[in-house]
Amino acid sequence: MVQYAIETENMVRVFGQVRAVDGISMRVPAGAIFGFLGPNGAGKTTTLRLLLGLLELNGGSARVLGYDVATQAASIREHTGVLLENDGLYGRLTVYDNLDFMGQVYHLPPRQRQERIRQLLEHLGLWERRDADVTKLSKGMKQKVAVARALLHRPSLVFLDEPSAGLDPVAAVALRQDIQNLARQEGTTVFLTTHNLAEAERICDLVGVIRKGQLLALAAPSQLRDSTSGTTVHFSGQGFSQPVLDRLCALPFVRSATVAGDQLQVELGSGGAVPELVALLVQEGVQIDEVHKGSGSLEEAFVTLMQENQERGGEGLS
Repeated sequence: MVQYAIETENMVRVFGQVRAVDGISMRVPAGAIFGFLGPNGAGKTTTLRLLLGLLELNGGSARVLGYDVATQAASIREHTGVLLENDGLYGRLTVYDNLDFMGQVYHLPPRQRQERIRQLLEHLGLWERRDADVTKLSKGMKQKVAVARALLHRPSLVFLDEPSAGLDPVAAVALRQDIQNLARQEGTTVFLTTHNLAEAERICDLVGVIRKGQLLALAAPSQLRDSTSGTTVHFSGQGFSQPVLDRLCALPFVRSATVAGDQLQVELGSGGAVPELVALLVQEGVQIDEVHKGSGSLEEAFVTLMQENQERGGEGLS
């Protein structure tokens, strides 16, 4: 088994004057749930299509499951499952027949095909709807059928492009849990493109952030939060005067300090330490009743990365 399901080195794809993918280098460990995050037009879907060998590289290299995308694209598609923007289901076929047809495409023996279809549909709560025409299903159910189809042949890697797009919150949560459970149970690597940062934060082991074709960050969600969002410290007490705020904001590791009544909120950057804040406040005569420390969200980290990259003129981070 390969150590990395995906390995790219300076991967480039150009459309006219636009560098849709601009020198992306990354490694995704086998068995991980990887979230690929970025605004519309960032290059997420183009990257996915390059990794599947559906588009040719204009520069660099990429290997998927050990196969070279330039010369072994057929092998990549044989060992991966895919759900792109369109679910690709056949509306005139039933749920079961959609999966049965795809199982035949993958040359699964009849008995193995039947057992696998039942296993997936039962897990996804769709076994009782197996004889229903796909056109009669809700969007959430259709997405689940499409996920089942992508996992039918037990691929080592599955690509899911915005799988929860357009779903209501309840259906999105259910689908997210199904994807996570199936991935863990079967050891499948998941490459997930999404706008839903809360979704990525909950289920992803590793996330990559892309903007204008450039990879800005590659880290675990917790590492990304800590490195960009810093730490938020909440104080309850008395004596949070303007001079105290001025002293706090003069500290190099304090991003901001705001007061609302008897509550003080301080945003720390890198290198900030809570004991130093407490010592300064006590020195200023502040009465501290409670202190709570917390980290920012992945959404805050994402917004910070976008803003910092834009201020630098769009240059990628190493």
